[in-house]
Amino acid sequence: MIRLGMMTPSSNTVLEPVTASLLQSTPHITAHFQRLRVTHIALGEASVHQFDPSQMLPAADMLADAKVHAIAWNGTSASWLGFERDEALCAAIKTRTGIAATSSTLAYREAFHRYGAKKIGLVTPYTDSVQQQIIKVWADHGFDCSNEMHLGWSDNFSFSEAKENVIGDMIRHVVAKGCDAVAILCTNMNGARMCTQLEKEYAIPLVDSVAVTLWHSLEMAGATDTIPNGGRIFTDPAFKPHA
Repeated sequence: MIRLGMMTPSSNTVLEPVTASLLQSTPHITAHFQRLRVTHIALGEASVHQFDPSQMLPAADMLADAKVHAIAWNGTSASWLGFERDEALCAAIKTRTGIAATSSTLAYREAFHRYGAKKIGLVTPYTDSVQQQIIKVWADHGFDCSNEMHLGWSDNFSFSEAKENVIGDMIRHVVAKGCDAVAILCTNMNGARMCTQLEKEYAIPLVDSVAVTLWHSLEMAGATDTIPNGGRIFTDPAFKPHA
């Protein structure tokens, strides 16, 4: 058995069923979730405090009790707060629990570095200010996300209610403008199925946040299983570790 621990935003309703669906053909791999309070996405102090280590590390401690083989912060907050936030968080989790850790944002960075993607089509549900901060933060790591679409929302629960046709139109828009890969950035926006469908039309990877977090968690846990119906992130050799 391989057990994956997922630190989960409290108002999120997408990542658990999507993760379970992706793992449906691998019953020896299980995902276990511990929620922490996240309800509002903005740049203000109250929103930022949701992601303070004092709020997040106890969730990792709880997952460690289940003797998981890897722990992931299944959220994208470091995309606007700075990648170093998740680097420090994952290092602290490893020190406290002895368990390898990753996050959605760090998984994206690893995946796109391996693939060689520099120009990213960015699709999110977030507000103008959060989106612009993401573009700035990702640019500091070599990713041009100026080709973007966003919904302008801040209530985390509402992200799950974005319609598939709306998400699909956003993806098509950034692909049409040209990019190396697409990031559907939010673990509470139901982009995984859209990626799988639309990748049949396009020659570039469409990478959903829940899928990329699972991809990197599996690798950290030492799993080598192929995940069907999860998109190119799980099947394209370009996303495998470099020799």
